[in-house]
Amino acid sequence: MTIPQKKLGIIAGGGALPRLLIEHCQKEGRDYFVIAIENNADKAIFTPQIPHQWIRIGQAGTGFKLFTEQKIEEVVMIGTIRRPSLADLVPDMRTAAFFAKIGLKSLGDDGILRAVIKEVESENIRVVGIHEVMPELLVKSGVLGKHKPDKQALADIERGIEAALTLGKLDIGQSVVVQQGLVLGVEGIEGTDELIKRCGTYQRKGSGGVLVKLRKPQQDMRIDLPTIGTKTIENLHDAGLRGVAIHAGNALVVNEEEVIKLADKYGIFVMGIEPRENN
Repeated sequence: MTIPQKKLGIIAGGGALPRLLIEHCQKEGRDYFVIAIENNADKAIFTPQIPHQWIRIGQAGTGFKLFTEQKIEEVVMIGTIRRPSLADLVPDMRTAAFFAKIGLKSLGDDGILRAVIKEVESENIRVVGIHEVMPELLVKSGVLGKHKPDKQALADIERGIEAALTLGKLDIGQSVVVQQGLVLGVEGIEGTDELIKRCGTYQRKGSGGVLVKLRKPQQDMRIDLPTIGTKTIENLHDAGLRGVAIHAGNALVVNEEEVIKLADKYGIFVMGIEPRENN
């Protein structure tokens, strides 16, 4: 006897992951409802056939009410969120009370997201990670395509691991770019795509740089996992970088087959790594 799956709430930001999760629910016959974040989620996804409601970031209280009305039992928070404008942040009453409660103690991204999870779960709704619903998205360990990192690239990966772990412990970002032992840039508010573009202009002659992208040491696996997709590979190619090393079992690859195909075409390596925190 098959146990019915619990109704899933999806809080959808930008990128391809919300669409993949919706398609997964449709394929599996799982009941779901989407809260789409304005100025972030892709409008093209949300046809009349998709059960959804648009809200601003500041309307989290409205989102809680919708999930209660929809009898949601589990929630996935997925997709990228741009830094909001002041208009986006104008809070409804529930959200204003939430920010008053957490105060200034949770200014980092992870701190705020952990507080949001706690608030959601206070409504008897379980927050789950995308990897619990679609485990096939998790990055595998080892080289994923035809191209492998050479000795210099491996040394740059080790240097990148050291820098990324330090960066992550400070709740700043997940990604760094290293070339020939030199850290060209670290991810801040701009995100990984802009980091890649910026570092492309900083490279020296000789072997190109590598991108290292890791889950922060203290990061909850249910939220904001490091992610790469075909856009990442395109950006690496445009910037003249040689490859990407991403956290195996702790990060996501969107459309893995297409990512590998594109990386193979451009001569870029894609590698799942298992860093030790004492690196």
